[in-house]
This record gives sequence, structure tokens and C-alpha cells, in this order.
Amino acid sequence: MKDLRNQQILIVGTSFLVQAVYVGVLFTFGIFFLEFEQTFGWSRATISGAFSVFLIATGSIGVVMGKLNDHFGPQKIMIAGAIIHGAGYALMSLIQAPWQLYFFYGVLAAIGFSTHDIVTLSTVARWFSDKRSLMSGIVKSGAGAGQFVIPILLTTFLTIWDWRIACLVFGAISTLVLTAVAQFLTRNPPTTDKQPELGTLSASEFGYSLRQAVRTANFWILCISQFLVFFCLMVVMIHVAPHARDLGFDAIRAAQVLSTIGAASILGRIIMGGTGDRLGGKHSLTIAYVILSLSLIWLLFIREPWVLFLFAPVYGFAHGAFFTLISPTVAELFGTKAHGVIFAIILLHGTIGGAISPFIAGRVFDTLGTYQPVFICLSVISVIGLVLVHFLRSDSLTRIGVT
Repeated sequence: MKDLRNQQILIVGTSFLVQAVYVGVLFTFGIFFLEFEQTFGWSRATISGAFSVFLIATGSIGVVMGKLNDHFGPQKIMIAGAIIHGAGYALMSLIQAPWQLYFFYGVLAAIGFSTHDIVTLSTVARWFSDKRSLMSGIVKSGAGAGQFVIPILLTTFLTIWDWRIACLVFGAISTLVLTAVAQFLTRNPPTTDKQPELGTLSASEFGYSLRQAVRTANFWILCISQFLVFFCLMVVMIHVAPHARDLGFDAIRAAQVLSTIGAASILGRIIMGGTGDRLGGKHSLTIAYVILSLSLIWLLFIREPWVLFLFAPVYGFAHGAFFTLISPTVAELFGTKAHGVIFAIILLHGTIGGAISPFIAGRVFDTLGTYQPVFICLSVISVIGLVLVHFLRSDSLTRIGVT
């Protein structure tokens, strides 16, 4: 019992660190965005386009990674991804033209990043059942910790070094850390008849195959809702720092807005993870959509930059909740038999939405000089997502009787 509990703690701790590094580094793009704009004079649509390519690549490659993870387990995939991701960031130090940003960041870094949720959350889903959402929330709080710490760390680096050196440092450190922690990831728990203290282990994998899942309404509701929510979340993540600069903040203050979102997302991930265990995925997603919709409507009326520090915790709570709830909801509705690939395909739909929206937002700003039409659109989309999740059926595994 004690050894099993220690193994669970190790799985959760390792996955926390993976999330912190990958997502924390991802959140630096909003800071690098400003550096690229100042260094090269590129339009916001051009720079946002690199992030769009990144997300499309992440989602597409993630489906392959999900299938490989279901067959081969997380360790080898994590190591390969870490090396390619680090190489992408290191090579960003050499960019002189947009195509290089699109390839080094949009393709290479994306290959590595595509592994982070698949490897960690599918592993947690297999190690826990009773407290699966809470454990997923704790793991995803690592992402919030990374979002809080790493953008501030980057702005500190940029007061000392050029952004090109910062890319090299981030590439090297992330590769070393991720490669090291990958050694502790194990696909399945050992077989046991006893229940550990942290949550009930799945004695065996059960649930839908991918072929069965795609025939259900739940699958397509989750795919569409993931598209909608990523459409909203990625605009805020990429454009809130430039928007803060437009309202009057300097680069450090703009980075602090991002970090505040990250810090608040930790609470969203843990609190809504526990809520997911008690209420289930459908009701928890509904709560997250309500908070997201209210925060985006509020964003429409912000005119003073300091108000962003009030907006950021509310939005950040919802932001963290969505990234926590999707994996355990997939396990709740479809089981763990093909969790990796089902989860990855749902994420792919999200990344398509997230890929489109920052580019559109950048194009609107370049054309009109304001984000207001974008914020109106996000508010409407979030309300549509709120209505959509109402139609999820939470009794699907019981009804179909899959094993």
C-alpha cells in the first residue's frame, strides 16, 4: 500500500513538473511577441500566424502521440518530444524571417509540446479513478505555476540578455528538465486488489474503442465545445499582453498580467478538479463556461490597464478549469481503454479553434486598430459553448455497458 501510494505521488509530481515547463514556456510567446514586433516590425497577424501553425501542428501530431502513448507508454515519447521542443526554441535564436519562426516554433516546438497533455493526463487517468479529476487538477496546476513563474523569469532575462540568448537558455533548460523527469513516468499502475489512499486505481482498462466513441453524440459535443473554448482562450493568452501595452502598461506590467492569469489558473485547476469528482464533467464544464462568459463580457468594458489585474484572476480561474476538466471528462464518458487517442482527437478540434483565433484577432487589430470586435465575438462564442455542454449525456458508459 505504501509503495503504491508513493508511486502515485511520484506520477503526480512528475506530471506537475512536465506541465509547468511546457506550459510555462508556451506562455512566453506573448512576451516574445512584443520582441518580434519591435525587432522586425512584423504585423500582429504575421506573428500570431506562427502560433496558429504551432497549434495546428500540436493538435495534428497529438493524435499520433495519443495512439503511440496507448501502445508504448509515456517515457520514450516524452524524451523524444523534449529534445525536439528544446531544439525548436534554441533555433529560434537564429530567426531573421517569418518562415523561420513558423518552422522552428510552429513545427519543431509544437512536436514536443504535443506530448505534454497526452502523456501526463492519460497517465493520471489510468492511475486514478475515484479522484481522477482532482489529481488531474493538481497536475494541471503545474501549468498554472509555470504560467506564473516563467513569463516573469523571461522578462528578468530580457533586462540582462537579448531575446535570442533567452531562446537558447529556455531551449537547453527545458530539454534537460523534461528528459530527466521522463524517467519517472509509467504508463499503468501495478496490479493490486487494495485501494490506495489517493484514489481508486483502475484494475483494468475498460471503455469505448475509438470506433465506438465517434458514433456517440458526446464525442462530437466535446469536440465542438473544445473548438469553441480554445478559440476564446488562445486569443486571450496571445493578445492580452499586447492589449495591456496598448492600454498603457510597459512590458513588465504586461507580463505580470499573464502571470496573474497563471496564478489564478492554479486555483481553477485544483478547485474545479475536486468539483469534477463530486459533480461530474458536465456540470463542472457548465460552471467553467459561466465564469468564462462573464469574464469575457467584462473584458469588453475595460478601459484602464490596472483593471486587467482584476479581470485576470476571474478569467484565469476559468482558463485553468477547462484545461483540467477535459481529460477526466473523457475518461468519465468513454473509459480509459482508448483514452489517449480519444482525448487527442478532441484536443485536435480545440487546437484548430485556437489556431484560427489569434490570427483573426491579429488581423482585426491590424485593420481596425482595436480588439473590441474580437472581444464581442469571444463573448458570444463562450455563451454558445455554455449551451452546447448542456446536451452531454453523463450516463453513457452505463448505458452502453462497454468493458
